Amino acid sequence: MGAVPSQPHPSVVPSVQASVGIADDLPFCNPDLPIDQRVDDLVGRLTLPEKVSQMLNASAAIDRLGIPAYNWWNEALHGVARTSMKTTVFPQAIGLAATFDQEAMLRMATITSDEARAVHQEYVRRGERGIYQGLTFWTPNINIFRDPRWGRGQETYGEDPYLTGQLGSALVRGFQGDDPKYLKITACAKHFAVHSGPESSRHEYNAQISDYDLWDTYLPAFRDLVVDAKVAGVMCAYNAYAGQPCCGSDKLMNDILYTKWKFKGYVTSDCDGLNDFWQHHKTDPDAATAAANAVLHGTDIECATGKLFTYNSLLESVQKGLITEKQLDTSVKRLYKIRFQLGMFDPVERVKYARIPMSVVESGPHQAHALKMAQESVVLLKNERNTLPLRKDLKKIVVLGPNADNESVQLGNYNGFPTRNVTPLMGIREKVGKNTQVNYIQGVDYASNIVYETFDLNRNLAYESKPGFRAEYFRGTNLEGAPVATVQESGLDRYLANTKQEIVKGLPSENISARYLSTFTPERSEEMAFQITGDDGYRLFINNQLVVDNWNSRGVSTTQHTMKVEAGKKLDIRIEYFQAVSRSILKFTGAHVVPMNAQNILGQVKDADAIVFVGGISPRLEGEEMKVNVEGFSGGDRTSIALPKVQTELLKVLHSSGKPVVFVMMTGSAIGCQWEAVNLPAVVNSWYGGQAAGTALADVLFGDYNPAGRLPVTFYKSESQLPPFDNYDMAGRTYRYFKDTPLYPFGHGLSYTSFKYTNLKVASTAQTGKPVTVSVEVQNTGKRPGDEVVQLYVRHPDGKGRVALHALEGFRRVPLKAGEKKTVQFTLTPRQLSRLNEQAQRLEQPGKVQLFAGGGQPLGQSVAAGNVLKADMTLTGKSVAID
Repeated sequence: MGAVPSQPHPSVVPSVQASVGIADDLPFCNPDLPIDQRVDDLVGRLTLPEKVSQMLNASAAIDRLGIPAYNWWNEALHGVARTSMKTTVFPQAIGLAATFDQEAMLRMATITSDEARAVHQEYVRRGERGIYQGLTFWTPNINIFRDPRWGRGQETYGEDPYLTGQLGSALVRGFQGDDPKYLKITACAKHFAVHSGPESSRHEYNAQISDYDLWDTYLPAFRDLVVDAKVAGVMCAYNAYAGQPCCGSDKLMNDILYTKWKFKGYVTSDCDGLNDFWQHHKTDPDAATAAANAVLHGTDIECATGKLFTYNSLLESVQKGLITEKQLDTSVKRLYKIRFQLGMFDPVERVKYARIPMSVVESGPHQAHALKMAQESVVLLKNERNTLPLRKDLKKIVVLGPNADNESVQLGNYNGFPTRNVTPLMGIREKVGKNTQVNYIQGVDYASNIVYETFDLNRNLAYESKPGFRAEYFRGTNLEGAPVATVQESGLDRYLANTKQEIVKGLPSENISARYLSTFTPERSEEMAFQITGDDGYRLFINNQLVVDNWNSRGVSTTQHTMKVEAGKKLDIRIEYFQAVSRSILKFTGAHVVPMNAQNILGQVKDADAIVFVGGISPRLEGEEMKVNVEGFSGGDRTSIALPKVQTELLKVLHSSGKPVVFVMMTGSAIGCQWEAVNLPAVVNSWYGGQAAGTALADVLFGDYNPAGRLPVTFYKSESQLPPFDNYDMAGRTYRYFKDTPLYPFGHGLSYTSFKYTNLKVASTAQTGKPVTVSVEVQNTGKRPGDEVVQLYVRHPDGKGRVALHALEGFRRVPLKAGEKKTVQFTLTPRQLSRLNEQAQRLEQPGKVQLFAGGGQPLGQSVAAGNVLKADMTLTGKSVAID
């Protein structure tokens, strides 16, 4: 586990009871009593209104008992996220999946939980207990990435239930620790359970699927985390399943989660999801009925982003007899048990995790592991004529593309912010020798042949001869009354992660509004863009004309206004802004508008030795309920999986130069780059690689790291190969049920060396109900050391009804020196050798089973070439029911 000093760190506050002077004779304060007894005692002392107050994500303080406020909402998808402190940022979750490395995943989760504990204790020392400051983290997202159009698929571990369950379980172990009494932090499996877009309709969508797909695809990873990994939390999904909201589903919640799987942790709604019961799904007539419905189905916490909490109606629910106070007690006790297991009510010296110091955050070993996972995530998709690796002593390299030097894109979403964030351009410049010229041209934006070259406009902003803005700050979100403070701001680039941080002295960054006044003097005549990023609402006036109106926005958004300006002709700028709850973000920048000039670009690359184009897409285009107006994207989802055509057009221009073009994709989902796959000699996928994305990419491009990442999703040629996006049936989806030819298959990834498989061993017959051992030898037959990802697939050739073409049931990332051979062994459990019958019952049945081991899927060519070995086995005995 993480570093634990022998003595408490000075930043750690004492236990809750000691810090507030509560009498230590109250049973719940006694750390020597069993936790269940302490929970019963504490909850038994609460009034009904107090109990209800504890069932909101922002749980109120109960001062008379010395119980501080606690906010359950925190995020750590790929490193501690959304905190005001700098933290280590790993590759986005889909990139972590591409490593196919459980041990590295466990280490990543352990590092993240170390940093989470240290950051939490620092907030407690400051007396801050708000959002993004607690120990209950709402990750991982283990929904199955069934369709590449889903914008949030980047948050998942891909399309395969087994890979998802294995990596998710590793994260749970690293988060929750190994102490027999205390949890380190808590993980939360989300979004339970049939959930994967479309984002635009998630609040009213009703997923209708067969029991086969439910148990074959949508539930296995959740079972792995709930039953085997003992995850502490589950988040139920927004949408409905079979006519009931997921947080109020008889089948998902009562029958499966609590009765069949015996879940002992807590359940939270997705944020504002319970309001959907009565406002969108219309399954409940009012808030009181919806609140009772959700609690009776085991939803313990309501998360809400505004002031409308359905659970505030629980008092009415009790008064109307819709639910009893005793039934509420079940949820409140589950919540307090988690807090006790986290050691929140015990002396620091009793809880080893509470003594992790701030010095671990962004420490050298943590940064090194971020680089390691970024390196391991890179997938070499194509390498014709050994175009890669490049030589470091080339005379000239030209780097282009919208992601070549964009610090925000590689951080993905649900992310933290590191102290140092290396872009591909930075990584390449740091990698080559001093005699190599590296030129940068952005060329195009993601989906436009117009490039916006950001510049610092602060030097051209002044208010009455004073640089920057005059800022007026108001209480409330409507700019009403007299300002409580008027100050001069040198510029606008604010990120405050929690509401206790002050915008100006005496004014916390919540429930406020502001007006910023300045004058902008252009240095040259040109077309330029004024760009605003804000959380929550904002509007921009130029010369008293409203040009950007995003006043009704909630959450983070970026908007720009493009116009022609004249050198020296002053423009009056007025920005109005409000922040309701959560983070305060406001950034105002300028950008030069530069149309693509193909001939000019050709002139700049004609003498290049190599061209590296870093394109793809962006978390600002694919994500969660995002408002974008770009061809191919809608509401956070994608309407087309093709690489935006403006990028392909520029790549054709670059290709016409006759120079070797390396195409690097940054993406959180599959891209149908058909022209690139055929015409360009080298194609690399580096995902959203986190803080070390640029270094890792440069290591691969120049051969200091031999790539071994594998695709955790199928790269289809186009969306025309897929069923409609809103169809949740798995027929024709993912490698297990897709019968057409993909662009790049699940599990695909190349290396700078070569590997040979021999001696696949498995018993020709095996008894049902017993584990089966499989082994295979793999040798590095090339001249470079490198990792190989050994994959084991199972097929049931004689299965009746719906049966997967084959399914991953084992993987191992194996380092091999040049010429080295290793034996890799797998143990297949009866569950892994089972399949669903026509009634969707899981059975291990007698009959023929085919096993495939190699560096990828058992596709015809790979088996014929000997890259994947095949063995037949017959299961004998009786059918065995698998729980």
